[in-house]
Amino acid sequence: MPPEDEQAHRRHAMVAAQLRGRDIVDERVLRAMEAVPRERFVGERQQRRAYDDAALPISGGQTISQPYMVARICEALRLTGGERVLDVGTGSGYQAAVLAELSAEVYTIERIPELAELARERLAAAGYERVHVHVGDGTLGLPEHAPYDGIAVAAAAPGFPQTLYQQLKPRGRLVVPVGSARGQRLEVAVRSPEGPALIHSVPCRFVPLVGAEGFEQ
Repeated sequence: MPPEDEQAHRRHAMVAAQLRGRDIVDERVLRAMEAVPRERFVGERQQRRAYDDAALPISGGQTISQPYMVARICEALRLTGGERVLDVGTGSGYQAAVLAELSAEVYTIERIPELAELARERLAAAGYERVHVHVGDGTLGLPEHAPYDGIAVAAAAPGFPQTLYQQLKPRGRLVVPVGSARGQRLEVAVRSPEGPALIHSVPCRFVPLVGAEGFEQ
């Protein structure tokens, strides 16, 4: 079997077992996860593990999130296709690619310049030209491109990120892991006139969100 076909087979199996086989039910999210070639967003040594049910190491001491958690975050945003989305913690660029399958415009921010440049190259090579990669403090978002219909955070915040919340449109959704460096819960906040409407979700474990409103480096 050619390598491309083998990876496509693994991708299909991942969607069937790890996503459909659990509780991911949004068909748009399932199709997006089926469409994005995860192997293009990991190093050569990790490509055979690209569709493992696990987070994988990337450079800079960071990780590419477990496929299930990427799908869970994307499903929680409830995107319909016309939205502007902010992705905090670009990392490999994989989650930004999945978000690009689900929305009209994606802005993504990464604090490590080398990671941002590599993600930019990988996204372009995979055909995701509509993803705008920025370098900076993700805890502060990208106010110059706000407001956003959805904000996805792929790193753990020590508390609820108010600055990111303020960059949402009314009824926009913020999905963020909140807790200590050792364990968190994935929280969903909907912006409302009365303040954030919080929906507590699943336990999770992400690398720390580093920055002015995150953990210290």
